[in-house]
Parts: sequence; structure tokens; C-alpha cells
Amino acid sequence: MWAPWRMDYILGPKPDGCVLCRAVEEGEDRRGDNLILAVAPHVFIIMNRFPYAHGHVMVVPRRHVSRLDDLDKDERDAFFETLFEAQAAVRKAFEPQGMNIGMNLGKIAGAGIDDHVHAHVVPRWAGDTNFMPVLAEVKVMPEHLATTYNGLVPYFAHLDHAD
Repeated sequence: MWAPWRMDYILGPKPDGCVLCRAVEEGEDRRGDNLILAVAPHVFIIMNRFPYAHGHVMVVPRRHVSRLDDLDKDERDAFFETLFEAQAAVRKAFEPQGMNIGMNLGKIAGAGIDDHVHAHVVPRWAGDTNFMPVLAEVKVMPEHLATTYNGLVPYFAHLDHAD
């Protein structure tokens, strides 16, 4: 089992501010480092740096809001249309047997980032939950995040139009 990115999370600095906002604000040159797959005027798609399963991506409004009802109509429409497109891209890229799509709204609901609303798209396969997470609280990822990122980018190119 190999999860080198976990040590960065454990020992790395914990910067102030929103990690999601910072990732998209750092711009085009840092997209690969920040695992950003696509950017549009109202939303962006980013891989989860600490995924629940292989291929886990998130759809995030560009505007920093903590509640769905804080989004205006254009932002809501873009968010949910992009969520649909993201699950289609993940399905095409990985051909999973199932899919989890969801949001944890608020810390009490399980949100790791509770001040910036986002939706998770998680591909699933038979047997992807085994004794490791159940007994050892460890997830086995079959591929390094950078490799997964590079494989996913082409599937999200049609959604990438920041202007």
C-alpha cells in the first residue's frame, strides 16, 4: 500500500483561507499541482486530494458560499449541469459499475470543507470496499493521483472554458 500524498497532508503547512478558492485562484500554471480538471465561469472541477475512491472528483462553485441557497440561478444551473457532465466524464473515463454523488452540507453532516459548498462524484466498483477501510481505516488507491489526473484531463476538456 502506498499513499505518499497523505504525509503532505499530515506534516504540511495548514494555510489560512479556503483551499478550494486558493486552488482555482492560483491559475493555469498550477492546475496540475492543484488537480483542477476544468474551469468555467461559475464552477470548476477538481480531483479530491484525499479521495474516498480512485477517480473521486468534486464540482465546486467559483464563488465562495457555504450553502446551496446562497447561489444565484445562473450559478445553480451551472453547478448542477456541471455535476451531470462530471459524472458522465468519470463514467466514460473509468467505466465504473456504480457511482456515488453527494454533498455534505455543514460540518455536522460530515463536510471536511464546510465553508465552500461542493459536490462529490465517486466512481465505484464491486469489491472496492474491503477489509482495509473497515478494519484498518485505510483506503487502497490503485494509482498515484498525478497519473489519475493526467488520465482524466482529456475527459473534462470540453467543460474547460473559464472565460
